[in-house]
Amino acid sequence: MKTDLSKILAISGQSGLYLYISQARNGAIVEALSDKKRTSVSMTSKITSLADISIYTDDEEVKLQDVFLSMKEVLGDADAPSSKSSADELKALFEKALPAYDRDRFYVSHMKKVVDWYNNLKKYASLDFVNPEEETEESAE
Repeated sequence: MKTDLSKILAISGQSGLYLYISQARNGAIVEALSDKKRTSVSMTSKITSLADISIYTDDEEVKLQDVFLSMKEVLGDADAPSSKSSADELKALFEKALPAYDRDRFYVSHMKKVVDWYNNLKKYASLDFVNPEEETEESAE
């Protein structure tokens, strides 16, 4: 099954990734990808869809989905290094996967989040993504 990154959420102050289920009166109902437990998240929480995240490069911003796909090319079937890996190991991965990443604005702390998200998606969802253009065409038919 394809993963729709617009429905995968990162919630500030909570570890892991969540699947958007429904709107609630005072926030959203989400399901943890790891254990499938549903919970309600307050609208005061900072909720970010992975589809809305981009990474700075020297000449543009690259969507997170494209970064995941290039990481998958580099890593093959292997997991990404752990977020507890050394900064040098993380930088080496991004040197291969996204050689033009902006070294002044894409920090090691960001790299740690990206590898955690990559490993979570690989383990609990799929690295085969829904293409936003395909979605638009299908809904138009």
